[in-house]
Amino acid sequence: MNVRDELKDDRARRARFGRRALAGFAIMLALVMVVAGRFVYLQVFQHTEYSTRAKANRVRLKHLPPPRGLIYDAAGKLLADNVPAFRLDVVPDKVEHMHAMLRQLSAVVPLTDDDIRRFQQSLKQHRPFDAVPLKFRLTESERDSFAINQWRFPGVSVAPYLTRNYPYGAAFAHVIGYVGRIDEREEQRLDPDRYAGSTHIGKTGLEKEYENLLHGTPGYEVVEVNANQRPLRVLQRVAAKPGKNLYLTIDERLQHAAIAALDGQTGAAVAIDPRNGNVLAMVTIPSFDPNLFVNGISQADYTALLDNPEKPLLNRAMRGGYPPGSTIKPFLGLGGLELGLRKPADTVLSTGTYYIPGSSRGYRDDTRHGAGRVNLMQAITQSVNTYFYSLAYQMGIKRFDEWMGKFGFGKPTGIDLPDETGGVLPSPEWKRKTFKQPWYPGETVISGIGQGYWMVTPLQMAHALAALAGNGQSHTPHLLAATSDGLGAPEVPYPQPKPVQITHDPADLAAVKQGMLGVVYSPQGTAYASGIGKGFPYLIAGKTGTAERYSRTTDAYNTNKNLAYLASRHRAWFTAYAPADHPQIAVAVVLEHGAWGGSAAAPIARKILDQWLADTPPSERPPITVTAHAAPAAASGTTTAPTTP
Repeated sequence: MNVRDELKDDRARRARFGRRALAGFAIMLALVMVVAGRFVYLQVFQHTEYSTRAKANRVRLKHLPPPRGLIYDAAGKLLADNVPAFRLDVVPDKVEHMHAMLRQLSAVVPLTDDDIRRFQQSLKQHRPFDAVPLKFRLTESERDSFAINQWRFPGVSVAPYLTRNYPYGAAFAHVIGYVGRIDEREEQRLDPDRYAGSTHIGKTGLEKEYENLLHGTPGYEVVEVNANQRPLRVLQRVAAKPGKNLYLTIDERLQHAAIAALDGQTGAAVAIDPRNGNVLAMVTIPSFDPNLFVNGISQADYTALLDNPEKPLLNRAMRGGYPPGSTIKPFLGLGGLELGLRKPADTVLSTGTYYIPGSSRGYRDDTRHGAGRVNLMQAITQSVNTYFYSLAYQMGIKRFDEWMGKFGFGKPTGIDLPDETGGVLPSPEWKRKTFKQPWYPGETVISGIGQGYWMVTPLQMAHALAALAGNGQSHTPHLLAATSDGLGAPEVPYPQPKPVQITHDPADLAAVKQGMLGVVYSPQGTAYASGIGKGFPYLIAGKTGTAERYSRTTDAYNTNKNLAYLASRHRAWFTAYAPADHPQIAVAVVLEHGAWGGSAAAPIARKILDQWLADTPPSERPPITVTAHAAPAAASGTTTAPTTP
């Protein structure tokens, strides 16, 4: 190659290099411009968004659940409290292998199968970056053990919280109810803002009924965290607003007196103030410990409650349906007077068996040969079936239903508790709808003594009795008396519905009440032998009831020689109010296994009245009438109730 060729080739190489260098420079310049443009875009146009994201990595918003409102009885005793406790929280986003973590953590803090099952359910209800409770109510040793090993479990921490506590346990379980962990179905219907950070909600009783009052308003904290998301300082705090405190009409001492009086017997007792509908006591036996449910009941404990043949979870006071037996006789007798079918002095001949006109089937009295000729007061005192058989038949089922319905039978009372049942007020429509069968006259007859298809709750019975005792004025029974804002503000009376007047003639009520006095004080009275009126400073008016669970299979009459058999087939009732001339308390007691209302249930009511008297300051007691109160004339003559001191 000559010199000219070498020079030409050198110029070509330099030209290629220059073009390549220029292209490289252009590419580099373009890349720089892209980076610069992106930088300008991020720093100028997207500054707000990324600044917010940066701050979000530096701070955490922590929801503060509100303290739940407290619940007090009428005397200011605490029935539902909040106590400090600690729990294990897990943030799912920070845990790489959840199953492995739970297995390792179980060796440090014991976790039951129930803990893990509930935690896995809760994972579905929370966002990945939210703390999910794993185990509640850690013991001191469990907290210490975890603190030593916390470095091994990123995303797991111990958090303080307030947990619900019921100091009186089973005594108020069916009234107060309990709170429990929010489940998936509840999560979907709850306001996410109002329940932010909350883990529990009212499940039963007053806790459920007044959830809106008790829950409160959540607060929040803005917390600065480091690269490991550990809190450094609180930048901003808005305190949660506690729920309202509830003040009840119920009295703790009267409640415990009723429990003691029932003495473990399966049944219920309800006491109401006839003047205003205040529920003074409401007891169901057996009961259960509501504290078991607060942070999740174990499967073993829940199975034990479900398998218990006495059904402790059943609120017998407002969901237990029982035939009322003879306790409905005063209401039926009053209906005969109010509807103009009978006068107090009208008599009916009781021979031991009643026959519907034109029928050969007989309906028996409790005494073999009957009580002779009796008027209304004697019929109530001695609980003469024939009088009420004939009155129910004369009244007819339509008027019977309309009248009894006025006292609240056959429908919920409207008490401020959830899930109340309405019982059964027998009627042709009800039977046709339930059994697709017609109504027969004999069913009207037995309805007159509280048998047949009747089903009444103890709350309904106490409510009806309170209306009768309160001169025919029916108040809706209620448990909530007042509220406060949880910060110590003065109590605010809770509004109650206006009462409804049922009866209109005081003389009609007086005749029925006189018969109920005779139940307690006349030697022919069905509760006289129990002696419940002795030693009590006020007159007690009452009515016994012995309702059959199934009919007799022989012609034999009941005797005290077969009490065990009778207890297996009878529901024993007793209803009473006092003082008879200034009623302040109406009580209904039912036993599921009671031979006789007078001997089994009446003494229980007397013990409740004794406690009511002990709880009532002398300044609040009505004046004691210093005159003799005539009891109704018995079949063999006239008796007089003891003169009160």
